[in-house]
Amino acid sequence: MSIFSEIFNALYYIFPAYCANASPVIFGGGKPIDCGKRFLDGKPIFGSHKTYRGLISGLLIGTLVGWMQELLAPNVNLPKGSTFLGFALSLGALFGDLMGSFIKRRLNLKPGSPLPIVDQIDFVIAALFFALIVDPPSLSIPKAVIIVALTFPIHVLANFIAYMLRLKDNPW
Repeated sequence: MSIFSEIFNALYYIFPAYCANASPVIFGGGKPIDCGKRFLDGKPIFGSHKTYRGLISGLLIGTLVGWMQELLAPNVNLPKGSTFLGFALSLGALFGDLMGSFIKRRLNLKPGSPLPIVDQIDFVIAALFFALIVDPPSLSIPKAVIIVALTFPIHVLANFIAYMLRLKDNPW
């Protein structure tokens, strides 16, 4: 298999997580997941930018992408997707993003403030971990390495585009 098809297959695999991670930027807002409560250190648990609407939209969009992969793949000669894997990748991505926000609050960073590396990788590492739990054979080490290596520049580019479209307050 060529390196280009390895890259394509890796990005196709993680696509539900990418969509789940991006959905709250478009569909988020509303009541914060932490309901404004504070952690033991007196700081917000996740902050105002992590909302139920963002969480639910991310889960729905990512799962829908997995379902579409499952339906379309056999007809267009793509790797078979799975609705359940799409859900697991989405849940993992959103959980990883929440953990990143939890860390940022502990570091006294305000919601929306950048934390390089963590912002770009937290969601994908957790998504891969959740995928390993539900479907270990579908994730190889080379595929995981490609995904992690490419996620950083893809995430930076996606954030810049969202900033230019005025969907985000900063390009990070």
